[in-house]
Parts: sequence; structure tokens; C-alpha cells
Amino acid sequence: MIQRIQSIWLFLATLTLILMLVLPIATKEINGAKSEIYTNGLHQKFEDNNMSSLSVQPFFPLLITNIAVAALAFINIFNFKRRSLQKRIIIFNIAAIGGFAFWCSIYAKKIPGGLDGASFGVGAYLPALAILFCVLAIFGINKDERLIRSAERLR
Repeated sequence: MIQRIQSIWLFLATLTLILMLVLPIATKEINGAKSEIYTNGLHQKFEDNNMSSLSVQPFFPLLITNIAVAALAFINIFNFKRRSLQKRIIIFNIAAIGGFAFWCSIYAKKIPGGLDGASFGVGAYLPALAILFCVLAIFGINKDERLIRSAERLR
């Protein structure tokens, strides 16, 4: 149930983290083979005689971490009645997203041929956007706390 603006920011952070499942982090083309890094693994597309085949090296720990960080942001939406707990969970989620982004960069180095000449996809920038949404959610919580304190002062 959307009660406050921070719920919208947390929902946008969740959507951003879910988009990381389908958008590439890095892409590189070597000798007609296109390699892409996603959070679920390394995908390689080979072009030979108009036949394209797909080879996948799975990254299950990275995939599970992506789902867990997105789930944490989504579940935190429902803590709107306990603002201090919600704020602490958001701060933990920001640290987790930062660690997840660092871990994605380590996995991106596993692209064949290294990162030299690779182009970063939209997925490489989404953790920063998710962190921005979490920070905006904290600002919304602080605004609610100030409003409640001023209403109590008027009583």
C-alpha cells in the first residue's frame, strides 16, 4: 500500500534493480562473437553460416544477490509505520547495492578479452540510480518525521 513518497522511491529502486536482470552490464565483440555480461551470467552469440548459437556461463551468486537486494527494497515499502526501522534498512540496502555494484564490476572483468574495448550497457549504471532512489526515500522519511514533530508541537 503506497502511503508516503518514500514508498514510491523504494518502488522505483526495486524496479531499477529488477531491470538489472534483463539489461546487459557490459558488451564486447571479438572475431564475430558478441559477449554480454548480465547479472545471471555470460552470454556469447556466435555468428557462423547464418546460424547463431548461445553459450551461457551462469553467475548464480550474483543473480541471487540481485534478487535479494531488490526484494529488500520492495519489502521495506511495507515498513512505512516504523520510519526509523525503514531508514536503517534503507541505509543497509544502500550499502548492499554498493557491494552488489562492486561485485558486478568484478564479474564484468570475466568478459573474454577483458574490459579493454568493451562498452558498458545500461545495466552498469542502474545500481547508481537505485542508490539515488534510496537516498530520496530517506529524504522523504526525514520530511515525514519533521512533519510529525511539528504537529506534536502544536498540540
